[in-house]
Amino acid sequence: MIKTRITELLGVQYPIIQAPMGWIARSQLASAVSNAGGLGIIETSSGELDAVREEIRKMRQLTDKPFGVNIAQAYVRDADIVSFVVDQGVKFVTTSAGDPNRYCSQLKEAGLTVFHVVPSLAAALKAIDAGVDGLVVEGAEGGGFKNSRDVSSMVLLPLVCSKVGVPVIAAGGMVDGRTMAAAFALGAEGVQMGTRMVSAAESPVHQNWKDAIVAAKETDTVFLNRFGPGAALRALRTERTSRLERDPGEAGVMSEFKNTQALYFGGDMEASIALSGQVAGRIDSVKPVAQVIQETVAEFEAIMAEMAGKYAPVVA
Repeated sequence: MIKTRITELLGVQYPIIQAPMGWIARSQLASAVSNAGGLGIIETSSGELDAVREEIRKMRQLTDKPFGVNIAQAYVRDADIVSFVVDQGVKFVTTSAGDPNRYCSQLKEAGLTVFHVVPSLAAALKAIDAGVDGLVVEGAEGGGFKNSRDVSSMVLLPLVCSKVGVPVIAAGGMVDGRTMAAAFALGAEGVQMGTRMVSAAESPVHQNWKDAIVAAKETDTVFLNRFGPGAALRALRTERTSRLERDPGEAGVMSEFKNTQALYFGGDMEASIALSGQVAGRIDSVKPVAQVIQETVAEFEAIMAEMAGKYAPVVA
């Protein structure tokens, strides 16, 4: 067990959290993460709350370990979303894509632990003022929707950690034990993995997407929609996204998400946009979630021991 404030708050063996990717972060993947000692997260960004309710029911059949739910505020417009989450009996929630003040107090009054996802120091301080229990600090190298004023984890993570006292989960660029050790050196007490989990054996996405991640070089993502309308985002480079990188068109990039299911589960990589982080360039095979987590933990512990042996001060 790796003991940090994250593991104590969440009741997990390892401070490794799976990102809440729309349609992907459901029971099949999330239960594998929780069963392997990390924390699986069920998404709500799909907006399909009836399906989400069923996925949470399935989670309880597939695992007796802790798991959480994400509230993606910009994509879930149900006025009763807090009641919905509370009624599911979960104890941990991440909120994202919106104002942390919107739901934090209600969730905490219901006894839930609340972390908010932040892309900047200003957003982190706002979340602290809202009363969150912790932060997911997300660097711009990560996949998915992003702040248009992108900041890498190497800059953002130590900056936020130097200004706040709550526990921090690092996101963006997290893929293995080496990046986990780096995140801890920068002040984090846990890591969140997205693209690594998209490419895992238990991920429900089509094999074509997993193969594209494995084949990707470190330069094979694009940062789209920096000037809006809507959020910026990072995705795998395809013919479609390369065109959108040069010219988002009059309809804008957000209109390209109409056929997500054809890409996600049908395998047509040009049907929509495959949200993926730069760590695609470091993933060379599809592995079961349990193997990903065990290898991450083993490498993390080995690197921390190696660094301590190499650079520990000599006591006279």
